[in-house]
Parts: sequence; C-alpha cells; structure tokens
Amino acid sequence: MVKRPPSKLPKSHKARRRAPEPVRTHRGRGKKPTNATAEDLPPVGVADVVERDVDGDLYVRPANTEDLKPIRLAPNRDEVKAGAPGLGDQVLVRYERLEGGELEARLIKRLGQSAHRVLGVVRKGRGEARIEPVDRKVKDNLILIHDDAAKVREGDLVLAEPMGQGSRYGPKPAKVIEVVGREDHPRAASLIAIHTHSIPTGFSTAAESEAESAVKPTLKGREDLRAIPLVTIDPEDARDHDDAVFAEADPDPKNPGGWIVWVAIADVAAYVRVGSALDREAWTKANSVYFPDRVEPMLPEHLSAGLCSLREREERATLAVRMVFGADGHKRGHQFVRGLMRSAAKLSYGQAQNAIDGLLDDATGPLLETVLKPLWAAYATVGKARDIRSPLDIDSPERRIVLNAEGEVTSIAKRERLDAHRLIEEFMIQANVCAAETLEQKKSPLIYRVHDTPSEMKLFSLGDFLATIGISWNKGEPARTERFNKLLNETREGPHAEVVNEVVLRTQMQAHYSPDNIGHFGLNLDRYAHFTSPIRRYADLIVHRALIRALKLGDDGLTDNEIARLEATADHITAAERAAMAAERDATDRYVAAFLENRVGAEFEGRITGVTRFGLFIRLDETGADGLIPVSTLGGEYFVHDDRTHALVGERSGRRWRLGARVEVRLKEATPVTGGLLFEMLSEPEPADPNAPRARLGARTRDTQRPPRAPPRRPTRGQPR
Repeated sequence: MVKRPPSKLPKSHKARRRAPEPVRTHRGRGKKPTNATAEDLPPVGVADVVERDVDGDLYVRPANTEDLKPIRLAPNRDEVKAGAPGLGDQVLVRYERLEGGELEARLIKRLGQSAHRVLGVVRKGRGEARIEPVDRKVKDNLILIHDDAAKVREGDLVLAEPMGQGSRYGPKPAKVIEVVGREDHPRAASLIAIHTHSIPTGFSTAAESEAESAVKPTLKGREDLRAIPLVTIDPEDARDHDDAVFAEADPDPKNPGGWIVWVAIADVAAYVRVGSALDREAWTKANSVYFPDRVEPMLPEHLSAGLCSLREREERATLAVRMVFGADGHKRGHQFVRGLMRSAAKLSYGQAQNAIDGLLDDATGPLLETVLKPLWAAYATVGKARDIRSPLDIDSPERRIVLNAEGEVTSIAKRERLDAHRLIEEFMIQANVCAAETLEQKKSPLIYRVHDTPSEMKLFSLGDFLATIGISWNKGEPARTERFNKLLNETREGPHAEVVNEVVLRTQMQAHYSPDNIGHFGLNLDRYAHFTSPIRRYADLIVHRALIRALKLGDDGLTDNEIARLEATADHITAAERAAMAAERDATDRYVAAFLENRVGAEFEGRITGVTRFGLFIRLDETGADGLIPVSTLGGEYFVHDDRTHALVGERSGRRWRLGARVEVRLKEATPVTGGLLFEMLSEPEPADPNAPRARLGARTRDTQRPPRAPPRRPTRGQPR
C-alpha cells in the first residue's frame, strides 16, 4: 500500500514533484480564482503573463490565483523558435527556487491564443467593422483597417492581428490574417477551440506519404497470436482501436482459481519510426483531440483507423502482454511479446454489457461462453486486489453531446458508466503497471504517468468545508486514497453526495508525465506508465519503444537521442494534453450554449458548484451546463466571501449562499460564440447560521471586480489513469 506525506514545492530541480490526476482543469479560463500560496504551487503549471518591468522582463501569476505576487518569467533556449510570449499570454512554466529562496518561473511553452493574434467574430455597423473576441478573457474589441473591413462579412470568424495602439481610448486597429469560418456554422464550436488553443491540425505531404506507404505486417520477427480470440471493446463510434483483450482460466495446477489475461496493443512503433516525418508530427501533436463533431488525430487516418487499428478479422501487428493473476487477484507474473493478431470481434461497451446481462445479438452470442464470461470472471478476481489497493473512487460524470447530420445539437445526456468500461479500464491499468515494472527491472529510462499527493493547503481547505456540512475530517492525518474513499462511501447516499464528490476531486493534484517517478496517488500505485493507447498518445509510443529496446524485440526501439530529451518530451506532452483537454471542454461549452440559446428565460434546477467574491457558479441538473450568477444580482446587501466555508454571506442578514446548495435559476443569457451562460437566482439564501465561524475580513464584495468568464471545470476523461 502506497503511503506518502503531503507534498510541498521542492527546493531543487532534481527533487521536483509535479501536478497529477484525476484529470481536471488544466487551463485558467474555467476555474474559480483561488488564494493559493507559493508553497501550494505544483512544480509545473499554467500561468498568465501579467506584467513587464522597465528592463523588459515578463512576470507571471499562476492561473486562477489572485493574491500571489507576480513571479519573474525566465526564457528558455527555444523561445525564439517557439515565439516569445507577451502580456496577456498563457504559458506553461516550471517553478524553481533560486539561491536565497526566490521563486522563478521557467518557460516551457506558450499556450493557447497569443495576445498578438485574436480569434473573433466580425461585427459591422456605423460604417466600420469590429472584431468581437471569442475568448471570454479578452475584454476589448478590435477595429479592422478599411481594406480588410471590405473583404469580410458580418458573422465571419477571423484570425486578426492588432496593429499598434491606435487611439488612446478607442479600440486597437487590426488586420485580418485568415477567415477561418462562420459564426453561425453548427460546427464552429470545435473550430474556435482548435484555433484558440493552438491545436495542430492536418499532416504534411511527407507524413501522409509515409503513412500510405505502410504495408501489412507479417510473422517475421513476431509470435503468432492469431489463434487467441482477442476482442476489442470500445465506444460505439470508435474508429481507432488501440487495445484488445482475452482471458482464460489458468491451467497451471499451482495456480488454482487463477486467470491468464492477454492485453494486445497496436504496435505503432513498427510504423512510426524515429526521425520520420510521421514521428516529428506525432511528437508535435502529442495526442489526439476529440470534439463532439470531429477528431484531430495524432496519426494520419491511414494508420490511426487503418493499419494500426485492431480491426475485426484483420491481421495486425501488436505488442502484447500476457498477465497471470492468482485467485486473490494479485498479479503473479507477466511477459511481453511482439506478435501478429487477428481480432475476433469488434464490440461496443453497450454490446458487451448487454450480452453479460442476457441480451445477446449475432456478434456476442457465439462469444458469450468462450470470451465474455471469462473476461468478466477474471475482472471479478482482479477486482479483489483492486479493492484492497483502494484507488480513488471518484464519480466523474461526463456529458454526451449528440449531433445531427448538420452538426446541430439534438440532445445532451449523462454518459452511462458500465461494468464493461470498468473491466477494460482495470485491465489497461494492469498492463500499464506491467510496462513500468518491466522497464524498471531492465533499468531502462522511461516516461512515467505520475500523480502527486494532495498538498497540505488543499487538505486543510477540504476539512474547513466538510465542517460546514457537519462532517468531521482530521486535518493532520496524511492523505490516503482509502481515507478519501471512506468519506465518499459514507456520504454517497446522503444529500451532500454530489458536493462531497466535487470537493474531493478539487482536492486532488493534476497528473502529468515525467522521467522521474513519484508514484501515482490516485491509483495508489508505486509505478505507472502509459502503454495502452499509442495510436492517440505519444507517451505510450515512447514506452513501446523503451520496451522494444529493453527486451530486444527489434531495431526500432528507443534511441539514445530520445533518452537524452525525455524530460523535454515529458514536459511537451503534458502541455499538449492540457491544451487538448481545455480545447475539448471549450468546444463542449459552446455546443451546450448553442443548445440552450433558444431556452433563454427557462427555469432550471441545479447546484452551486463554485463560490467566489464575484458570484456563484451553477451547474444544471438537466444538461450539466455550467454558468455564472454575478454577486451584484443576488440581493440588496453586501456579501462577504468566506473562503473557509466556501460561502457568500450577507453582511447585514448573515444569510448565505453555500457551496453545494440546491437552487433554482433562470437562464438570462446564452452566448454560443464564447460558450458563456448567465443565470438569475430564483431561490432564497439559506438562513444565517449562528454557529458558523466568523467570515474572514477583507472579502467584502458587491460585484466590486469584473467576474470571471467561465465556470469551474470538471474532468472529462473519467477516473485517474
């Protein structure tokens, strides 16, 4: 059982501990402001460029913080090539302590839309054309120069570049760089997100040519696994099938009640060779990005949905692991093989679950006894050890946005989570552990997936909040996954289940990639690496190459040059992952706002999911949509923001709006181009609590500052992995 003390910011580069899982908000737009201290900062994080001193040095403030003193930004050697950041940019930085204890932010990568290029919508009127930015953080419009104004139409979505300062009080002049689409196009939401977050799109001619010249695999240098009835189990609309699974009872008399589980993964390393155009562009992209209407893949379609995808009844190259589990669920051993496989069936999660529940179809009927029931039996056995390990059991509901053929939203619903999902997730976790263990045993460098322990400040904040709803929490006790799970289980059937789940999630750190291992707190594992999704994650491709080199499975393994830059690669793919997740969430927000645009004035039930001095963030029960109620609209008195109890408290009446409270609201405004929702409160605040601790001074507010432009974010990829 993994037990670690709460982490603090390291004082040396060698000892750094960075941010981990469950995957949460990675960009500054959506999260409510916090009052973090320098000791609470993750070693790697997103920051806003907020100041420039007289010497030209830039200073940053960690995203979503208000009270921290700006930190000097130290440039990196690749800044000229990458493009130097400017005021208003968001950047990914590594925080380092200098001699004397001063904190410095070292630039890793500029993120998102540059302050020097603005994506916006053309608005025409009074003989001029202005650009209304789609980023809710950009407050000022731009005015187009005359020649460009004549070339664009009302509602055009354009990428523009400011030109000097213009009038002292008026909007800055700008020129159009590119017309990227139309505001009213149903699929504009993902297009805006792609441009806003600088998501790489498409492939070079060289990369496409390399992909199309790839040939089908043969048995040369591979083990023949075609007789094993491996099956893929994926979302119904999946096109890239990374993994296939099979389980059977272990015939070894020394392992009664044990199971053999195969996890076969697409052998992407066989096609994406180091130094190729494919490899360079896969490194740049770092991961596939999934939107409701499209996918921006890491690899060209000829590979991602073709030769690398484990398609039904087609021979495919695989890097597979054979795992042996005892009757107690603990792994007894494993072996990696490079083989040739043939998927016996392509199943969806729903199909597989329905078959186990007794609803068979033509595909699952012949597989029930020989494939599906053994898989579920093996999963039940492995689950015994999982329960003892007690990984974090946080419920992270996802929204499923359904589009019609024209790209319009027809429905938004909570994505159902089945045992079939949990089965695949658990077997993938076990395979990932095997990869990390093997590479450590072979003393091979690798990129780990790491997740740090919650900080002391987060644990104290959690305890303060739990006290407001009558739940005791020993702040001095170290963070352990079983302790969080006990809290979640004890409140799961009560009125505070949803908000407790939310605050426990926010207490966790962010996961990231690193060549230095600190373990994975959320999964309660000492070592963990991503191995199972090389079609869509570059981290997994690195691990595949490391295994090929360490186990002498071919000449296409990890090179010395790749090993030398593992740290840079880990930082890069972490930044790309966070940008991708922010883009996916932003696109979802815009689709949701478009779906609700025709329901302005409608009333909804929801819950307060964020409390700041600026107002309340509300999440609707019906769609999971998030929006803001400005504090100025809450009543005729000043409110004190009590960050200890996560409440806005009426200065005169003592009545309060508390995190987690159920409320009824009216939708006042929905803006699809920005994804913003504005609500009006219909419920009454809770009565004053005579036993509540006195609110902290200095938080007196009545919309005294501009409100944040987006609600607190949620994870979109399920449990930590």
